[in-house]
Amino acid sequence: MRTETASPDEVTAPPPTDWSEARTRVHAVGLAAALPAVERPLAEADGHTLAEPLTPRTDLPAFPTSSVDGWAVRGTGPWRVTGRVLAGGVAAPLTEDGTTVEIATGAMVPVGTSAVLRVEESTRTADGLVDGVPRATPEWRRPGEEATAGEPLLPVGTPVDPAVIGLAASCGHDNLRVRRQPRAALLVFGDELLTEGPPGGGRVRDALGPAVPGWLRRYGCQVSPADVVGPVADTLTAHVAALRAALGSVDLVCTTGGTMHGPVDHLHPALAELGADYVVNTVAVRPGFPMLLAQVVGADGRARFVAGLPGNPQSAIVALVSLVAPLLAGLTGRPLPALPHVTLAEPIAGRGDHTHLALVRLDRVAGTAHPVRHVGSAMLRGLSAADGFAVIRPGSAGVAGDRVPVVPLPLLPGERAW
Repeated sequence: MRTETASPDEVTAPPPTDWSEARTRVHAVGLAAALPAVERPLAEADGHTLAEPLTPRTDLPAFPTSSVDGWAVRGTGPWRVTGRVLAGGVAAPLTEDGTTVEIATGAMVPVGTSAVLRVEESTRTADGLVDGVPRATPEWRRPGEEATAGEPLLPVGTPVDPAVIGLAASCGHDNLRVRRQPRAALLVFGDELLTEGPPGGGRVRDALGPAVPGWLRRYGCQVSPADVVGPVADTLTAHVAALRAALGSVDLVCTTGGTMHGPVDHLHPALAELGADYVVNTVAVRPGFPMLLAQVVGADGRARFVAGLPGNPQSAIVALVSLVAPLLAGLTGRPLPALPHVTLAEPIAGRGDHTHLALVRLDRVAGTAHPVRHVGSAMLRGLSAADGFAVIRPGSAGVAGDRVPVVPLPLLPGERAW
């Protein structure tokens, strides 16, 4: 990995990194610093990531299980009833031809059973015998039909959702070995920001302080109210102090604003004072320019990360999906998120040598993506109506009918929109 040490004398940014390369580089750095594995009870595992393959502790099913209500029979009928077996019970073996036990769906099939006769396809004779013709296909699930003991069912890096938790329970697990969830903090930079009331008098309302923690939680981060700090005063001293304090307790610090090199943009000098190395310093993407990701190695030898998000709200979210999402995937041991593809319903302009991330809404019936309005880098109205960003490659434009990649906006664990 190529990194650059932040310099307080730096006044111009280096050439921007290609957007796709930036995603790959950030994910690799995250994997190299993957968080430790921990054990969590099933009830607390939702939203985590498997740190070891999921395997059954026994064959699934562990014993032959009736798939219908009816009669477990031995030999040819009619059959004499000798008992009953319900789910959760163990029946005595059928040792004589011409005998049967009543059986419930999910119950263990007795040893010696030759067939299971469905109750609705059976009759009772005048002398109390059971008669009927069993189907040719066995009416029970055989041991190991779904999986065998120790068989890898899900690999390391699988996100844990309710379906995974249910499977783990059926495999006999009480706990799961998962990656510890990342903990994140947010530092809001900018003396011009208001934290309550309407904008006015040259000051604007901070829209990122209330919003970014929710996005981070949807990426699987833990963010407490105490970890959201700001506005931080526009001084180098305040920036360094805020960053140092946050890095002492979290894995990732996101900052808003200050990613340029203006008179009150102190992020780059603050990173230099902290001995940070840039993983990515500016990305060739619009909107979202400039953004950065740096790492700071603590006294314990473990890397922490600083994601510099632009101050313009939509640009900040572009930085989240471009740099923060791949980083968090790496930190939790997940693969780099694959981008789904959709068909453009309308043309989307290119942005020259930069990748254009264009807000779109998904028509789930037609399977097409439509660009939304109000998409300036300082606007959030378009974002509130969108499902994700269409990726228009450098040097190209989107034409109606094109199949293009899409970066989905993060959802709650278990939700799947694309």
